[in-house]
Amino acid sequence: MKKKVLALSLTGLMSLGAVTSVSLPAYAVGEGPNYGGNESIQTSILHTYEEMVDYLKTQEAKQSAMELEVIGKTVKGRDIHLVKYISNPSNPTILFLTQQHGNEQLTTEGALEFIKHLGTNKTKGVLENVNILVLPMLNADGAMGDVNFSLEDYVADGGRHLTRYNAVEVDLNRDHVEKAQPETQALHENVFKKYKIDYMIDLHHQGTQSERDGKLVSGSILYPTNPNVAPEVLENSKKLGAVVFNAVDSTGWGHLGKYVGGTGENIGRNGAAVQYGISTLLFEMRGMSDHYYESYALGQKSNGYLIKQTISTLDAAVRAIANGSIENQDISFWDSLAEQTTRPSSEEESE
Repeated sequence: MKKKVLALSLTGLMSLGAVTSVSLPAYAVGEGPNYGGNESIQTSILHTYEEMVDYLKTQEAKQSAMELEVIGKTVKGRDIHLVKYISNPSNPTILFLTQQHGNEQLTTEGALEFIKHLGTNKTKGVLENVNILVLPMLNADGAMGDVNFSLEDYVADGGRHLTRYNAVEVDLNRDHVEKAQPETQALHENVFKKYKIDYMIDLHHQGTQSERDGKLVSGSILYPTNPNVAPEVLENSKKLGAVVFNAVDSTGWGHLGKYVGGTGENIGRNGAAVQYGISTLLFEMRGMSDHYYESYALGQKSNGYLIKQTISTLDAAVRAIANGSIENQDISFWDSLAEQTTRPSSEEESE
């Protein structure tokens, strides 16, 4: 029996202004509270699919540079939306992909705040030099818990559960070779093949007990590791990783490790790199919005910091591409960046 208590509120942290103005104690993300059965994990504070669509349509009406495109449908018939900022087709283009796994929603919350951020004067001049694509919720059925299998063991409260898998219990981040699912088909046919994409950051969540140098991480990063990735694609992937690492790990509240990931082409970061020559970076945030392992769910006091980490990651990437500084990134840090390890008595689920 799960313990049910009042939700911890994130009021004021779910907007960019509030998140960025908060006083951030050292290691706030990495040492933030775990879910221990003594608090509830509230999915009700997260955007539903319908709320996300309304949000995107509102932003499109407000932002002249933004265009919203439906690229396909999920198993259950939900439209899959792509947010586009394309000022010049010859500009370098970056794709931000979130929620291949439906229970990893704080990356989506950060992406939505970043979309709003792009409509402000804070990014003046940036959009003239880089094209940005944001796919804020690939696995909408899983995010809504609208699936054909039981979610009774998931730990969250709040009116809905969120699951890693799509409606027919397929891991979309293992479907980039067969492309059997409509969500993956839409991504490949109407995004990867349609647009000339130079960079991609694939945003995920991992468990709560990963550490580097004896300290819990706020996230982890990894370039494509399939042996068929072209050398220049790999080098540019590592440069993208350097941008993100320098933006986050130096903050005092962020602490990143090197992710230990698979080499299969069926994994998103590998498939995009091999099949389309896209330089890719996996970014795994700490903790999940819902899971059947209690140790994977993170206490909600850390949500605001994780959303801020997503915004910082996306903002740093687009600025480095827009001003060309990504070309001069020192990738030697990868040689000394320690692979994260898992604290004893914990389990980790791969990207």
